[in-house]
Amino acid sequence: MKKFLRLLWVATIITVFISTINIILGGWDGIEQEMIDTATDFMFSVCLTMVNSYYFDFLGTRLSWSKNGLKRLLVGAIGSVILTMITLFLLHFVLRVFIYNVTIENFFKYQNWDWYLFGLVITLIISVVFHAVYFWKELQRQKVKEQKVIASSATAQFDALKNQLDPHFLFNSLNVLVSLIEENPKAATKFTTSLSKVYRYVLEQRNKELVSVDEELKFARTYVGLLKWRFEDSLEVSIPEQASNPDLKVVPLSLQLLLENAVKHNIVSDSQPLSLSIYEKNSELIVENNLQVKQHVKKGSGVGLQNIASRYGLLSTRQMKIAQDDQSFTVSIPMLTDSEIRNTQNLEIMNDSTLEDPKLVHARERVASIKEFYDNLLRTGVILAFLATINYFTSDFPWVIFPAVGMSIGLLFNYFKTFNQNFFLGKGWEERKIQQYINDKDF
Repeated sequence: MKKFLRLLWVATIITVFISTINIILGGWDGIEQEMIDTATDFMFSVCLTMVNSYYFDFLGTRLSWSKNGLKRLLVGAIGSVILTMITLFLLHFVLRVFIYNVTIENFFKYQNWDWYLFGLVITLIISVVFHAVYFWKELQRQKVKEQKVIASSATAQFDALKNQLDPHFLFNSLNVLVSLIEENPKAATKFTTSLSKVYRYVLEQRNKELVSVDEELKFARTYVGLLKWRFEDSLEVSIPEQASNPDLKVVPLSLQLLLENAVKHNIVSDSQPLSLSIYEKNSELIVENNLQVKQHVKKGSGVGLQNIASRYGLLSTRQMKIAQDDQSFTVSIPMLTDSEIRNTQNLEIMNDSTLEDPKLVHARERVASIKEFYDNLLRTGVILAFLATINYFTSDFPWVIFPAVGMSIGLLFNYFKTFNQNFFLGKGWEERKIQQYINDKDF
């Protein structure tokens, strides 16, 4: 219902726009005739708006912009033109034959193709507006999504030091070390060396986005070595010596977290040994363990796994997978090639910008926004000049007015946004409102 009312409102605006143009170009024909013409324009506007809107919605369920962008654009444009022409013909037929009682023979005999061209131009303007609004919303949604992923990635990097190595692990490791010092000083030395390697790896890799699979496997073997000192034969772990492809990369510290989760949430004892296996399958690194969940352990929040998933979400379209059955728990993390890694320039810019003067950062953003506005202004001028040339050589009707008005309205709103000129609320309203909430103690 909301969508219908919104489309009805759009059709009303289009009707007012067309009626105004008709009065400017054709003059005033009296209140009765103008009301009839406006009602006719409204009928056409409603039908064409509804047909095109629901057609675009239908395409949205069949063709994705992200996966089939060019195909979606071509099918949308061609289909919109065809549907528009069919709708115009049917509406014109109903209007002439059933309302004005024109015979079918005369209807086909006196077809005015300029009228169809006029309707097609109006529909194309509607289509451009719909697509512009859609792309703007998708752009904003994508920016929000990207910022959330960036924030999650930053949180994950921070947690790599704070939470990635559980405090209980350090506590248990020190207990093992104390016992080894008394029983076997040489083994205690080896244990201390391994423990230092683990923490050195954490410090070295905490700010990296990706590391080679070989590095991560080497670290996992060191980490498992510490666990084996504690659990001995109760823990069985299989880790490959090296990756099948040395160029493959994974998120750092992911294996450590997955191994730690397996030990934390499962029974590890002589009677019920825990079996852990790390192996490659279908360009993924699999961490699998037999399932023997502890009965008296607090259910995990899943934050650690979500951190890994968030970092992969920033770096690639491939995602981490989790599978569980009665016998085993499996996590698959993608091994990425260079071609599968997204450009993380945005993250680097964000990290660099935090070190710069906020005024300088804001100034750069403002200059980029103004430059974009002038680029749009230049492009609009070139397009309108091209359309005006076509209009001059092909038709006596000045149809170029309609795309010119539509594009000018878009530029006007772009101007308001770029130069902080709020037409309704006044200049600087957003900043004043933000400051109001900041200074409000009850907010």
